Amino acid sequence: MPLEVHIVTPEREVWAGEVQELIARGVDGEVGILAGHAPLLVQLAIGPLRLLTEGGETRAVVDGGFLHVSTHEGTTRADVLAAQAELADEIDLDAARRRLEAAEGRAEGDDDEVAKAEIAKANARIKLSATA
Repeated sequence: MPLEVHIVTPEREVWAGEVQELIARGVDGEVGILAGHAPLLVQLAIGPLRLLTEGGETRAVVDGGFLHVSTHEGTTRADVLAAQAELADEIDLDAARRRLEAAEGRAEGDDDEVAKAEIAKANARIKLSATA
């Protein structure tokens, strides 16, 4: 039974295909999805996605969003819905570093949640790019 994955943003479908396993970071911790998984809805944290296939591994990063798992007629489907998502090989490392520097410059203590989120997004891209 296949596990079909679709990573989607409002602008585009970032990736689609069949995988052996999907590993995502939810707000309450990591979750692994295999074919035949029960229906599920997970709020995603800013962080990496790992798509394990027979041919290797594809990595992506999402800026939060949701993971929806459903089963229909023997096929398990996982939809990752995010405001922004990038595959590891699409990440512009220099732009991520500039984004981090700019966000750190805007941070005004512990109350600036927007700056904290921007820092987390930039750090996720830098970390993923370093492991790709």
